[in-house]
Amino acid sequence: MIDNLYVIAIITIWLSIFMTVVTLSGGVIFIFKHLQHTNIDNLPPLKRYPRVTLVVPAHNEELVIQDTVQSILRLNYPLDRFELLVYADNCNDHTADRVRELKQIKEFKNHNFRVIERTGTGGKAGVLNDALKVSTGEYLGVYDADAAPEKNALYFLVQKVLENPERYAAAFGRNKTRNYQQNFLTRCINLEIVNTQRIQHTGLWQLFKIGRIPGTNFIINKKIVQSIGGWNNGALTEDTAISFSLMRSGKLIALAHRAEAFQQEPETLFAYYNQRKRWARGNYEVILDNLKHLFDRTSWRIKLEVFYYVCTFFWFNAAIIISNTIFILNMILAGVQTIFPQVHQLVSLGTPLSVLFMVNWLMMFFLYLLQMNIALASDYGQETVKNFFYTLVSYFTYAQLFIIVSIAAFWAILRDKITGKRHTQWYKTQRF
Repeated sequence: MIDNLYVIAIITIWLSIFMTVVTLSGGVIFIFKHLQHTNIDNLPPLKRYPRVTLVVPAHNEELVIQDTVQSILRLNYPLDRFELLVYADNCNDHTADRVRELKQIKEFKNHNFRVIERTGTGGKAGVLNDALKVSTGEYLGVYDADAAPEKNALYFLVQKVLENPERYAAAFGRNKTRNYQQNFLTRCINLEIVNTQRIQHTGLWQLFKIGRIPGTNFIINKKIVQSIGGWNNGALTEDTAISFSLMRSGKLIALAHRAEAFQQEPETLFAYYNQRKRWARGNYEVILDNLKHLFDRTSWRIKLEVFYYVCTFFWFNAAIIISNTIFILNMILAGVQTIFPQVHQLVSLGTPLSVLFMVNWLMMFFLYLLQMNIALASDYGQETVKNFFYTLVSYFTYAQLFIIVSIAAFWAILRDKITGKRHTQWYKTQRF
């Protein structure tokens, strides 16, 4: 029985290695294809400037809202071609007042922006659905309250959708950690984001033209969103849900890799755990809703995405938990064996199976280091000796938190199924 579990774990490691190599290959190809860039201070004019409604959902965001709104108002895009709607969503702080203060600044007198104090339901998805009804733009752009865009972000997002407006229903950019030097946790989050943005997103787009709507820094065609029924009110991960809806409609979500925004990440373990648990819970729900598409006639891209998520959140997690449990029990039994020789280990050290497992694990670890260092080297200012050492340490510490978060999220779903009552609520990420 134990040997069979080890074999399954080894097969899982090989599948994980294969998927990582494929994605990494796509990411490297993308990096080399986009080494040369035009001067950002002398960008060519766009073929046209579609009107864009930018939306900022903000719930008790008085600490960060002014920085974000000012960055948006300073975007390199014609003033008469975009409007900004800041939703103070069920706030009990001074978020709305902080936005109104900006109207008194001379620099922003001619800008089209307003704050809307909202008391509705549905969370962020509810805000976006409300914005659909009142927006005047051809495209709807979304920025979280802590995500300050670089001045050319909107330019690059629009440039991307205009490459193929019939197929590209949306375009998304890259998000960078603005507070990554704060402590060990933020540095680890930064490494995760750099890898996701520089390797996973680019690899999937380069090889399969698969993109995913992030929570912030994206634009989406308003008519197409309306045609698929808008966002799922109350969804914990409304971005993942609408990504699948767009793919089911035959549209693509294009990567605009030069559109960057700088967002604040959790600085405490409590804030991180609650944020990521919500994300994992929401992704589980979306995966389960779309699991049926593995066996129907929907697009191969949807099948590939469902398979990827199933592997990441279910199969790989289960294999890691099982293999780690066997490993820990084996080490305990090995210690006990020194005192009581009659006690046998689950898997004897030095056997072909245990050696093969260790070799495969080392391969996975070195592939992780390779992937991380390529990602860091492709991001200006990130390839440092300090980040390399953080990469080593984070593999054995921070990376393991994903397992704990996933287990907690999965248990929350089971509990809700058993009790028939939804206990998980939207968690407001703490700002600093």
